[in-house]
Amino acid sequence: MASVGQIVQPTPTRDVLSRAQARAALVPDCMVEAQRLANTVIAGWHGRRKRGIGENFWQFRPYVDGESLSRIDWRRSARDDHTYVRDREWEAAHTVWIWADLSPSMMYKSTFGAVSKESRALVLMLALAEILARSGERIGCPGIMEPIAARNAAERLATALMHNPAAGGLPDTAMIRGNSDIVLIGDFLDPVADVMDRLGPLARRGLRGHVVEVADPAEELFPYAGRTEFTDPESGMKLTAGRAETLKDDYARAYAARRESLADNLRHLGWSFITHRTDRLASEALVAVHAYLSGLPAMKTEGIGR
Repeated sequence: MASVGQIVQPTPTRDVLSRAQARAALVPDCMVEAQRLANTVIAGWHGRRKRGIGENFWQFRPYVDGESLSRIDWRRSARDDHTYVRDREWEAAHTVWIWADLSPSMMYKSTFGAVSKESRALVLMLALAEILARSGERIGCPGIMEPIAARNAAERLATALMHNPAAGGLPDTAMIRGNSDIVLIGDFLDPVADVMDRLGPLARRGLRGHVVEVADPAEELFPYAGRTEFTDPESGMKLTAGRAETLKDDYARAYAARRESLADNLRHLGWSFITHRTDRLASEALVAVHAYLSGLPAMKTEGIGR
């Protein structure tokens, strides 16, 4: 998506092939980080573990008078003086579509950010896929991977990302059917009206949406002073400021107004909105998304939640 006032980066303009190669090199490290991140928050995963009519064993528990005798596990009961039934886990796999913006503006990283926006978006995407896959959900990525219910869904998504060309803008969602959740991760710096023109129809089709805005600290703080040249990494348009510090107040107001407008519009759709800076812990955003997917209030932590 288009960038707002990003400082010129030394990296030259890349064509589709070189962008794909760069992303292919980035994805394996992001997958390793995503698995580490998933393990740190797995206690709060988006699970549905409860008794029901699934096929997977969940637990043994004492038999209660009135229950069907066919539910008794005689082998387990024979081990001691109690009678046990074999509970099974409720399996109602849900489909969650996850998408990350991989357009050139996401490559941005200032000296204030821990990683690039692209790297953080990929880690969040793959970590979320890892957690959801462990709980038996069906995971898909619009235009990249059809929904699958598999323990290695995150790894398969990572492989699919490595072999698909980088695409900018919001994804094609024509393939999404049924009552699903969709998680969109990006910087969302395009005009709000343009973003909502794409998201509005998804909400009207019944999709439950969760938007994660990933920002570099410099995009919020505008720490520039003196003669500074800015460029749009997608269009190549440039802006030279003789005294960049004089733009700070106007820029801050415009940036905040854009974010607030986007948040209000998403709220009216019934969608969640999370802001996340790359100098914050990735786990904060992951836990917040997980909470929304689970139907719980998001954590009220600096840098996330709305």
